Amino acid sequence: MVYLSRIYTKSGDSGQTGLGDGTRVAKDSVRVEACGEVDELNAVLGVAMTAAIPDTGLLRNIQNDLFDVGGDLCFPLVEGEAPGKSLRVTSAQVERLEQTIDRLNESLEPLTSFVLPGGSPGSAWLHLARTVCRRAERAIVTLARAEPINPQILIYLNRLSDLLFVLARTANDGGKSDVLWVPGKGT
Repeated sequence: MVYLSRIYTKSGDSGQTGLGDGTRVAKDSVRVEACGEVDELNAVLGVAMTAAIPDTGLLRNIQNDLFDVGGDLCFPLVEGEAPGKSLRVTSAQVERLEQTIDRLNESLEPLTSFVLPGGSPGSAWLHLARTVCRRAERAIVTLARAEPINPQILIYLNRLSDLLFVLARTANDGGKSDVLWVPGKGT
């Protein structure tokens, strides 16, 4: 469990931060960058929940999962690590996302064009969260090229961006208020 008695420690004043295993790394390391992208995604979801979107309980659970993702990233993967030694994202978390996508997508009309971000305020925030999720995913791909990571992290974020797209459509009156791309319309 986490216990914070002081908010500032001054240990990061020189441009380094501590990972969960105690290792000190530069604040601009690829691992810290990946953690920061996940943190930003979580913050955008917090804002999205203020925009009168459906199913904020679902988003609150996702926010908790994103803390799990951050916890997983902050403890570097060790070869031969004993199961349960560190918090790791699991396939069960991915499966929950997939089940939710399938359930929500059933009520949406199939798309005939790409969807422009927007419509309702809630949908716009969810589209922004989707793009931040994709950026976090790209940062973690970069990390995975440099260091071993739990592969479930990438799978989770890939599914989450899909879910955020479906939720954005749901927030647009079940897709009825989606704004569709019209190729060449701007010319």
